[in-house]
Amino acid sequence: MAERQPAGPWTVSTRHQWFAPLTTSGGPSLLRRLQGHTPSSNQVVISGCILLLLTSLALTGAGAVAALTFFGPIVLLTSPMWVPVGFVMFVVSAAVLSACGFGVAALAGASWLYNHFMGRHPAGPDRVDCARSRIADGPSDVTDYAWAYGGCPRSRVKDAAPGA
Repeated sequence: MAERQPAGPWTVSTRHQWFAPLTTSGGPSLLRRLQGHTPSSNQVVISGCILLLLTSLALTGAGAVAALTFFGPIVLLTSPMWVPVGFVMFVVSAAVLSACGFGVAALAGASWLYNHFMGRHPAGPDRVDCARSRIADGPSDVTDYAWAYGGCPRSRVKDAAPGA
């Protein structure tokens, strides 16, 4: 019959190597096994980020449920005043943002006019003249291009819908 090893806490079973104690004479120690499976720093960072994300989602969900539980009845009782208050806040914020935008546009226009009349010639006048001439010359340029690169004479222009 085969010899049996005593089943004490400091012995190693040959069948189950993963239950090896800290110090053994026959198998690897627990610290060596842990060092063999140490994750890289990238794995630790990614795992930490995932755990942080999951924790924040859980806390956010718990906070939302608590807020709905405590503030739900208050919102339900005061709901008739939320629509007019929201409309007034929207109109006021739109008016303030519009006034600020018009103020910035007026300031930019006044600055441009000041620079123009003082002779500093801001970047705009030559560009406006160039754009005006390109718009005015556009149709004649297209006609010239069509005549130069195979355009057909005007007398032979076909109908857009043949057979009509």
